[in-house]
Amino acid sequence: MTSNTSLIILSGLVIFSYLFDIMAGKTKIPSVILLMLLGIIIKQVLTYFGLTTYNFGTLLPTLGTLGLILIVFEGALELKYSKDKNQVIKKSFLSALVTLFVSSFLITWIISYISGQDYYRCFINAIPFCVVSSAVAIPSSSNISKEKREFIVYESSFSDILTVILFNFMINNRHISVLSFTNLGIELSSILLVSICSCLLLLYLIGRLNHHIKSFLIISLLILVYSIGQVFRLSSLVIVLALGLFLNNANQIKFPFFKKYFIYPKLGSDIKQLFHISAESAFLLRTFFFIIFGLTMDVSQLQNWPVLLSGGAILVAIYVVRVLYIKLVNKTDLMPELVLIPRGLISILLYYSLPPDLKIKGIETGLLFVVILGTSVVMSLGLFFSKTQVAVSNNDVTDVV
Repeated sequence: MTSNTSLIILSGLVIFSYLFDIMAGKTKIPSVILLMLLGIIIKQVLTYFGLTTYNFGTLLPTLGTLGLILIVFEGALELKYSKDKNQVIKKSFLSALVTLFVSSFLITWIISYISGQDYYRCFINAIPFCVVSSAVAIPSSSNISKEKREFIVYESSFSDILTVILFNFMINNRHISVLSFTNLGIELSSILLVSICSCLLLLYLIGRLNHHIKSFLIISLLILVYSIGQVFRLSSLVIVLALGLFLNNANQIKFPFFKKYFIYPKLGSDIKQLFHISAESAFLLRTFFFIIFGLTMDVSQLQNWPVLLSGGAILVAIYVVRVLYIKLVNKTDLMPELVLIPRGLISILLYYSLPPDLKIKGIETGLLFVVILGTSVVMSLGLFFSKTQVAVSNNDVTDVV
């Protein structure tokens, strides 16, 4: 394959992704589903013509991690903090925490029933199915009310972070003891300290850099800090979320010392530019990640009824937990929060992070795809019909007036 052919293919895939994003806004079908289907179609075409391809599976963890960092960072850069938002932050954190634990125990039971494996292995394999994907939820919430969108952004980001913390904790502690929780406390304290230092350092650098290229430097430093944290098995997504929130709300800090050394006149325009570059980069990485995931997936697994039935059982568990939480704890309307709990990028990343000796036969990419597809279809239909109902009610009000 020549370099020109490669460039034509790569640019064509980006154009397709852009068109899928436009379609997603009109049809409510998440673009990530269309990207995965495109990857599956490409694989079938290559197989039909007997063409060999590169082992793209080795790229997935790296692409997914970069995409996750930028998506969470982009979402955090959109959020402005004020005291009246304490309530939505508390609600979203509690929702992410309770839903994660209840879903994980319920799905653990389902996987144990299916596989007959011990509860530890089943619990580890259940975790990827329990996380709300911010990579799908944040873009899909763009057309709902501002208050509900803030809840979804916070909840999906907290869900990513809490799930990664739980996943790392379970991987590192096959036998849980008091020392396990002591180490967890040390880890969380370390994350907090690193977050504070990183936020101050990066804001100081932004204000002192005179070079016209600074956004990609900041993003590179953020990725560096994240990766170093991951080497030490810290849940570095906390740092990403904290940095985004800190940069977008730094001008609200009133300490004279802080304002003197960290706040500068062009801060607002620099943050705006950083946001746009993060969004563009996240779009690009998300495009290739989900296409490659479709390329690497074994679609023959989707012909197995046990996989479809297992996926259906997991989907039922996910939505039962969501309905009960909204009605019993939040005590609000079901829509659109009920459907905005898609699975996606972070689920795939956690699955590929499972140690080989802990993976369970039958709990594979086919089952993961069924759950991702199922939650995306439910989200698409839910957003479409909720929008239709809002439009009808608005027409009724207009008729009355």
